[in-house]
Amino acid sequence: MQVPVASASARASADRIVARCDELAAVSETTDHITRVYLSPEHARANAVVRTWMADAGLDTWQDAAGNLHGRSRHTAAGAPVLLLGSHLDTVVDAGRYDGVVGVLMAIEVAARLGPDHAPLPFALEVIAFSDEEGTRFGKALLGSSAVAGVWDESWWDLHDGDGTTLRAAFTSFGLDPEQVGQAAVDPAALVGYLEAHIEQGPYLEHAGQALGVVTSIASARRFTVRAVGEARHAGGTPYERRHDALLAAAEAALAVERICRAEQHIGTVGTMSVEPGAVNVVPGLATFAVDLRGEFDDGRDRVWDEIADAFRAIGARRGVDVTPTEIHRAPAVFCAPHLMDAVRSGIVSTGEPAPLELFSRAGHDAMSLGLVTDVAMLFLRNPDGISHHPDEFVSAADVALGIDALAGAVEHLARTTTNGADS
Repeated sequence: MQVPVASASARASADRIVARCDELAAVSETTDHITRVYLSPEHARANAVVRTWMADAGLDTWQDAAGNLHGRSRHTAAGAPVLLLGSHLDTVVDAGRYDGVVGVLMAIEVAARLGPDHAPLPFALEVIAFSDEEGTRFGKALLGSSAVAGVWDESWWDLHDGDGTTLRAAFTSFGLDPEQVGQAAVDPAALVGYLEAHIEQGPYLEHAGQALGVVTSIASARRFTVRAVGEARHAGGTPYERRHDALLAAAEAALAVERICRAEQHIGTVGTMSVEPGAVNVVPGLATFAVDLRGEFDDGRDRVWDEIADAFRAIGARRGVDVTPTEIHRAPAVFCAPHLMDAVRSGIVSTGEPAPLELFSRAGHDAMSLGLVTDVAMLFLRNPDGISHHPDEFVSAADVALGIDALAGAVEHLARTTTNGADS
């Protein structure tokens, strides 16, 4: 069986990327774990570091009106259409060092490889390092790429972080003008498409024994905050038949999410839960929890949510607790463009993998926002054990090297099949 082998130049680039991931890991608000959030001093420092790497790769650089960092090839004729490559630099709390970052750094290496010494491309390459994919600080994901896609929502200005700082105030403190955020938007008519490389954040490539995969779509998602309102009473003096225990209702609701999603082959997670008054000798009167629901298709996701909501109502009625969900996020499934998938597939095949695995992404990505204004596709890299959003997250230099060759091959495939931004 043929084993994919990366080029010597890609192996050197991969070693550089791994070292740079280590360097960016030190750009964190704490020294004992990686946390880098939107519009923070660490955001500014990361942009400054990566901007230097973009310039070294021969890219003209700028920070847009939403704090995203851009680098565009210098040698392309003015007015040429643009192929976007990128991912994000922000993190969750106590993150790994590869989520998002590897995709940005791979894009920079590919732009350098396909620079002025390479045969001319029919489009400009533009690398984007998005500033807020995770939504860690303000609770709203994809802020950076939403600005680039031109779908900024004015209601977001009132979002606030854990310290009470509003998004508007944070923009100003960072040196950005909230009134100019619209200037971050790209012109859809000028775009060839968007390609994003990313670690898989799941175990399927590893299970298949493949380093790289072609993404078919990005999961449809809905998120809810749920309040279970019961009655706080003395723990010793209140018989079970008189209790309206909000915590037990919430716990049963969380188990219902798991039971229903496992049966329906969807993905449901209760990732947070808080209880009031939170005393050891008081029956909980209030429990608040979050539900994250994902599926491959919008209609299936919505059908599963209806079943979950029915279960919540039944649990609440039986326990005398008002269980009320409020939707806080909804994102439709994003399907990758067939011709861009062909390009990614061609790039992977060029590394020596004859039959690349195709899989849908259960995690969200900036490609979801870009999919609103242009065609998108994604290249996944193997993530051992599928662990991500955790310090043990990993991708090997060998797989990164293959990914660089594949991403460069995808761009070259598009160059061969694209004329003036349209498929020939």
